[in-house]
Amino acid sequence: MAFGLVVVLVTEPIFYSYAYPEPEKFRDYPIQPQEAFYSTDLKEFVLPCTAVQQAEDPDAIVLAFFQSTYEVAALATCDRAALER
Repeated sequence: MAFGLVVVLVTEPIFYSYAYPEPEKFRDYPIQPQEAFYSTDLKEFVLPCTAVQQAEDPDAIVLAFFQSTYEVAALATCDRAALER
C-alpha cells in the first residue's frame, strides 16, 4: 500500500469547504459569492479572506459561501429532505 503526501502552499488566509468523498461533478456547481472558486490544487471550494474583508456585508458573504457549498454537497450526497426535517 502506498501513501502520498500532497503539499499545497496557500499564500493568503481563506475560508474553505469540501465534501469527502468528492461527489461527481462537485467542482462544476455554481457557488456564491462570485469571489469564491473551486481550487483544483486543494480539491475544495475557497473564499479568499480579502474578499470578505472588502465586502460591504462580510457576514452575508461568508454565509452565502457556506450555504451554497452546503447545498452542493447535500444535493450530491444526501437525501436532503430527510437531512433537513
